[in-house]
Amino acid sequence: MQLKIMPKKKRLPAGRVALILFLCQMISALEVPLDPKLLEDLVQPPTITQQSPKDYIIDPRENIVIQCEAKGKPPPSFSWTRNGTHFDIDKDPLVTMKPGSGTLTINIMSEGKAETYEGVYQCTARNERGAAISNNIVVRPSRSPLWTKEKLEPITLRNGQSLVLPCRPPLGLPPPIIFWMDNSFQRLPQSERVSQGLNGDLYFSNVLPEDTREDYICYARFNHTQTIQQKQPISVKVISVDELNDTIAANLSDTEFYSAKPNRERPPTFLTPEGNTSNKEELRGNVLSLECIAEGLPTPVIYWIKEDGTLPTNRTFYRNFKKTLQIIQVSEADSGNYQCIAKNALGAIHHTISVTVKAAPYWILAPQNLVLSPGEDGSLICRANGNPKPRISWLSNGVPIEIAPDDPSRKIDGDTIIFSNVQERSSAVYQCNASNEYGYLLANAFVNVLAEPPRILTSANTLYQVIANRPALLDCAFFGSPLPTIEWFKGAKGSALRDDIYVLHENGTLEIPVAQKDSTGTYTCVARNKLGMAKNEVHLEIKDPTRIIKQPEYAVVQRGSTVSFECKVKHDHTLTLTITWLKDNGELPSDGRFTVDKDHLEVADVRDSDGGAYTCVANTTLDMVSASAVLSVVDVPNPPFDLELTDQLDKSVQLSWTPGDDNNSPITKFIIEYEDAMHEAGLWHHQTEVSGMQTTAQLKLSPYVNYSFRVMAVNSLGRSLPSEPSEQYLTKAAEPDTNPTAVEGLGSEPDNLVITWKPLNGFESNGPGLQYKVSWLQKDGDDEWASVVVANVSKYIVSGTPTFVPYLIKVQALNDVGFAPEPAVVMGHSGEDLPMVAPGNVRVNVVNSTLAEVHWDPVPLKSIRGHLQGYRIYYWKAQEGSLKRNRRHIEKKILTFQGNKTHGMLPGLEPFSHYALNVRVVNGKGEGPASPDRVFNTPEGVPSAPSSLKIINPTLDSLTLEWDPPSRPNGILTEYTLKYQPINSTHELGPLVDLKIPANKTRWTLKNLNFSTRYKFYFYAQTAAGSGSQITEEAVTTVDEAGILPPDVGAGKAMASRQVDIATQGWFIGLMCAVALLILILLIVCFIRRNKGGKYPVKEKEDAHADPEIQPMKEDDGTFGEYSDAEDHKPLKKGSRTPSDRTVKKEDSDDSLVDYGEGVNGQFNEDGSFIGQYSGKKEKEPAEGNESSEAPSPVNAMNSFV
Repeated sequence: MQLKIMPKKKRLPAGRVALILFLCQMISALEVPLDPKLLEDLVQPPTITQQSPKDYIIDPRENIVIQCEAKGKPPPSFSWTRNGTHFDIDKDPLVTMKPGSGTLTINIMSEGKAETYEGVYQCTARNERGAAISNNIVVRPSRSPLWTKEKLEPITLRNGQSLVLPCRPPLGLPPPIIFWMDNSFQRLPQSERVSQGLNGDLYFSNVLPEDTREDYICYARFNHTQTIQQKQPISVKVISVDELNDTIAANLSDTEFYSAKPNRERPPTFLTPEGNTSNKEELRGNVLSLECIAEGLPTPVIYWIKEDGTLPTNRTFYRNFKKTLQIIQVSEADSGNYQCIAKNALGAIHHTISVTVKAAPYWILAPQNLVLSPGEDGSLICRANGNPKPRISWLSNGVPIEIAPDDPSRKIDGDTIIFSNVQERSSAVYQCNASNEYGYLLANAFVNVLAEPPRILTSANTLYQVIANRPALLDCAFFGSPLPTIEWFKGAKGSALRDDIYVLHENGTLEIPVAQKDSTGTYTCVARNKLGMAKNEVHLEIKDPTRIIKQPEYAVVQRGSTVSFECKVKHDHTLTLTITWLKDNGELPSDGRFTVDKDHLEVADVRDSDGGAYTCVANTTLDMVSASAVLSVVDVPNPPFDLELTDQLDKSVQLSWTPGDDNNSPITKFIIEYEDAMHEAGLWHHQTEVSGMQTTAQLKLSPYVNYSFRVMAVNSLGRSLPSEPSEQYLTKAAEPDTNPTAVEGLGSEPDNLVITWKPLNGFESNGPGLQYKVSWLQKDGDDEWASVVVANVSKYIVSGTPTFVPYLIKVQALNDVGFAPEPAVVMGHSGEDLPMVAPGNVRVNVVNSTLAEVHWDPVPLKSIRGHLQGYRIYYWKAQEGSLKRNRRHIEKKILTFQGNKTHGMLPGLEPFSHYALNVRVVNGKGEGPASPDRVFNTPEGVPSAPSSLKIINPTLDSLTLEWDPPSRPNGILTEYTLKYQPINSTHELGPLVDLKIPANKTRWTLKNLNFSTRYKFYFYAQTAAGSGSQITEEAVTTVDEAGILPPDVGAGKAMASRQVDIATQGWFIGLMCAVALLILILLIVCFIRRNKGGKYPVKEKEDAHADPEIQPMKEDDGTFGEYSDAEDHKPLKKGSRTPSDRTVKKEDSDDSLVDYGEGVNGQFNEDGSFIGQYSGKKEKEPAEGNESSEAPSPVNAMNSFV
């Protein structure tokens, strides 16, 4: 609870002293904080905290519990009155009072009746400081009586008459809820014609034959006892005019017969309320219900108006098919005249209801508890309103103040009690009663006079943490009587904090409007009154604010995709951060599709319902920030619907449709398709497109088509599914509009002409009986047009034509209605025959070892006897002197040159080879005769790499090399070149040795080599054209004849002549210790140099002692470059492998005709250059050797540091 600080008093004119004194008395009142320790020490008059309702309806089947709870110091005692007299609970064994409470329990379940304890109860809570009283609690048992038995006669009436079925439920407590059902417990249907009134009766504005039934039952539900009572069923029979005439005819003679006339229509009349006017009274705050039910034929409609005013918009509701007007939370302003109007086709009537709103008492200002110190002044104010105006009366400790003990410190002035110079004996509980004829209000308010030194209730050394640049509120809850004054200090020696920088609140709180980092510190609160002083220290810390440095961004995604929102937050590191994601200010759906990971929210398989605002909320214990982004879920549109055809003409129709949902992406256009159910059922064709703003389209139609249409909507994401098809529309037949297309004349044999065309489809036929008139005429001849009419086919063959003669051709469509327009004339030719003449004067020019150029003379056009396709060269590799004998078994290659070429290039030839070729002309029928064969030779080329290289029989100072010649020598080998150089353990290369070997050798032994040394070899062959590709290998000589041999290198295996166990020799043990020490020193040096960013010693040595003889190697001159880790010519690293026989195969590289474009039939340009890309295959680098295959002997370890 907050405490109020006494304001500084100013001098005022004498005429206003009384008013200001009264206000000061109100302000000076103390409020007792609800601090447990304080409440334990302070005496306090009783206060009622819980009580039963004023109108207390009980269930007679259960025990009666009347509540009365109160607090006070010392704890109050309780007593009860019943019907205005003392209720002695000790004398009634069925009544008990809850210990420490005033709540009564009356045990009527064991014995006794609830009616015995019906009455008005009031509870009093009393201690030494006064007495508080409860409301008058009226206890009544609920009642659910049965319907009185009555005999209900069946009701028979004529069709169209009005009817009221009375319910008249028994009076219960509380009143029952009424509803009508049948024997099957199904509610009877209600409408504007049939409805239930507020009194429970069932009203029929006019009856129909279907209203006939024998089980109209009115039910009354008593909610308090959970029971339902039912009335006897009512039987209703509605007789039609025909049935009534039959009844009259059966009971009267012919002379007396007359017919019943049909029930006539009639204007409305009211069934309820009666007359033209009525009155209605309602209490303030209740629901005002006004009802008008009218009968008539046809059924009247009800309207409501308020005379001289309008109905309140937010509080007005219509029920029961507008027959009931309800206004909730009614007030005095709702009083006035309300008019209901019933209207049908024959007239209208109205009824005016005069509404008066009364009011039970309601509080304007209820009296509040007053805590004063001795000698202070104060007042209790009790103000209430109502209609009529309530009367205010005061009680003191439950006794009317007129007969209560006199107190010289109080003075009663109507609704106010004024206290002056109070003393401890002035403590009491006062009751204010405001009552009128519609109810009463009762409020307890105590006056507690206390003399207490200051107490500070805020915990000592409380730590306050505040975000920078925000207000800081330091609490100093206090209590004292008289009211203490409060001062604040900062630091140990600080002065009192002033109002110009800080805000001092009446409840003792110190406010720092804008807290900064320098506001951090210790603050002291001091409370003083004339009885003493108290102080308390609190601490303030200022924290950095939480900020969102990257907010989630607006996203537009397609349904079914995944979207991610990012929210990066910066906060004070001493505070705990929690990030929460919200959707539309609520929790995220409990769906596995939503994934929150640190500062990201991901939504997978996005649905339409996922659209909305997503908010990232960053919380610490001190502040909260948030940022939002909107997710728009888009997709292709929903399909259009409600397709309709209008304005149906022979060649046009109007199509209209209703667009489907655009799924958050505007529709840009509509695509209209059609189906021809007569000719191509199930096949849909494009008709037209219209703007996305249109919903109609005028469509052009073709004759003799059974149309159906469908529409698809298109937006930025794609097109919708098709709509449902429209109704079908069949157009009338007409002659064809177009002729066949793709008309051609080509012969299949030398003596015929095959005329083909693309037939019209059923849609283009325009009518039944589709046929074609085919006409032809030999060009430059004397004959006339010949023609024939054929059925709906696509080909006609003219026989007996000359070979390859031009013809004029035309094809015209016709049907049962008529002919299509005159067709266009096209040129065709009769059939081709094989060419008769071979190309002449064939010449071959060898360009280089793999390329040759061929020339020939063209063939005369007349001898071609068809369309010239080009020339074809057949060429093959053959041995001299055996051309004719072995041609049948030789594989020939073919190159075709399109058009009227006279030369071409032959690529991909093998060097140092013997070739033959011939040339043929080609037309649409096939090839002509071949030209005489021409032979030519290709010059030598450089050889391929040797097929293999092996190092065998390693000894102390020698190595033996074996090799296989190149698989493709491409000439006569002149010699082999072997280059080799030593490699030490640090990958440094020694001097390069160059050695020439005769071409007839396949084995060579190198002598005078260093023992236990690795060598790298480079080996290649040569012809007169130059050096070929090289192959590389590595090998190691042995240690010595008595030591351990190196591992197997290639296929050769070296064996030791004798073995000596040196592991047990003393000199070897000493040597190994020295090696281990040296390794340790080297590792330390390398580690230090590497951390400093320097080079390794090996690299420095290479840079300092580069061999000037070692130059970059080129493929054409066979020279060698620096031995580098970046190339394949390097010592093998640990883990690399070569084949087990120490051989390295070289990939073959041949020029292939496939690289020239058309496979075997390559294509060339006019100048003979090849059309396809000529791309030779680059030889692969030789594989590396195997350094890791050496046995891990101690000697090898030693040699690695030599």
